[in-house]
Amino acid sequence: MPTLTDLVRDYTDLTDNDLEWLHALVSDWQLLADLSFADLLLWVPLSSGDALPAEEGPRRRTVPRPDGSVHGWVAIAQMRPTTGPTAYPEDLVGKVVRSGRRGLIDVAWRERRIVREGDPEWGSGIPVREESIPVRRGVKVLGIIQRSTNLSSARTPSRLELTYLQSASDLAQMISEGRFPVPGEEPNMVRSPRVGDGLIRLDRSGRVSYASPNAQSAYRRLGYPTDLVGESLGTVTTRLCDTGEPMEEALSVILSGRAPREVEVEANGPVMQLRTIPLVVGGTRIGAVVLCRDVTELRWRDRELMTKDATIREIHHRVKNNLQTVAALLRLQARRLQIPEGRAALDEAVRRVGSIAIVHETLSHTPDELIDFDDIADRVIMMAGEVSTPETRVTPRRAGSFGVLPAEVATPLAMALTELLQNALEHGLAKGRDGTLEVVARRYGDEGEPPRLVVTVSDNGVGLPGDFDVEATNSLGLQIVRTLIVGELGGQLDFRRRDAGGTEVMVDVPIDQGPRTGPPR
Repeated sequence: MPTLTDLVRDYTDLTDNDLEWLHALVSDWQLLADLSFADLLLWVPLSSGDALPAEEGPRRRTVPRPDGSVHGWVAIAQMRPTTGPTAYPEDLVGKVVRSGRRGLIDVAWRERRIVREGDPEWGSGIPVREESIPVRRGVKVLGIIQRSTNLSSARTPSRLELTYLQSASDLAQMISEGRFPVPGEEPNMVRSPRVGDGLIRLDRSGRVSYASPNAQSAYRRLGYPTDLVGESLGTVTTRLCDTGEPMEEALSVILSGRAPREVEVEANGPVMQLRTIPLVVGGTRIGAVVLCRDVTELRWRDRELMTKDATIREIHHRVKNNLQTVAALLRLQARRLQIPEGRAALDEAVRRVGSIAIVHETLSHTPDELIDFDDIADRVIMMAGEVSTPETRVTPRRAGSFGVLPAEVATPLAMALTELLQNALEHGLAKGRDGTLEVVARRYGDEGEPPRLVVTVSDNGVGLPGDFDVEATNSLGLQIVRTLIVGELGGQLDFRRRDAGGTEVMVDVPIDQGPRTGPPR
């Protein structure tokens, strides 16, 4: 399905600034749909270079547009209400119609004003009241909002519904005057309060003229037991949140309805999110709508997650320190040994412990269990180069990118890479001459399949013996590699001789590690 941006650029003459305004409107027009109990459909005029379909529906034979007039419309966005039944269950985005098929839209565009129809339409078998609202940016009208109300469940409106409808009428007037979305308003929070969470209507002086039951309940949880009607919302909220801690200086100004902002307030535990929308009609501020939402549980969970993340990072830091201590002890013990085989075995253990410590050190600095493995690979490769014998004269290098890996993949992969590099340095590369040792990483994966990572470790050394079998080898390092790659990660491991001489080891592992249901096949 084409996006709003695609439709605007393909069908209209609107500028980038116009498109930005429409994006701001559409990102916030759920508010208007819910207050109106109505569907919203945004129409914009076709550009001068577009041809019209001969009939509504899929584009078939085209007819030229008459010059100098709006000859057709394209629907670029649609919104359904969460507070009432929809009038249009079908998706209308992308629909192109000729001028005259939507009479109220043409009138609203021509007269630059909100147009309402007295009698409902019955085209789809249900009564629908139609209204058209011009969308203005500065002096320019960008398009028309078609507001369609399903009247099949019409009844005598309650005080809450009357307040909703009046607020919707004021908001629609602001859209037609170019005052909503508010120019220069800061971006909304990721999850702004909605109409159903709680609504407070303020008069021009900032006093509450109506508070929905959910809004009343939210303030009761903050510690205000009586009715809000008639009270100054800014004064009440400031008094409730006066805990001796520093408070936002503009809080009373925002909650008096004079500034568009979103804030969070806390009063001895409970936390409430508030959004203020000043209502300015005809250049005069007539009041404000304040949406409120109790976010106590959400903030408590956020704090729990932050505490948990900090604890996990501290654990990784301590594990890294302990592993470094173990490596230091093994290194001291190796220096005291007189048996070369025992000293070599302890040196290998130091390298294995060190590769695991590198992963835990990286995890101690990340807020989640995802790691940029390129840095770890470079450190492991550097560590292998440092411990190689001077006679070997080899500088390992990396090509390609490992990317971001989950911790359950990174730890065994780092250890396996250490073993493969060390094995190549000790057994594959001849002493006394220069050699190459390269690590190449790449990702792949077909659409719908889990992504995989292929790592190739290659050298130009003496190559594998003719009877080499990785499953029958007595090498502890290669046994560790096979256990980690095949057994733990469920990957594939392949050793082969290079045509130009030397050895190439290919590791192929899945990146998305889910729960294992059984042994690898």
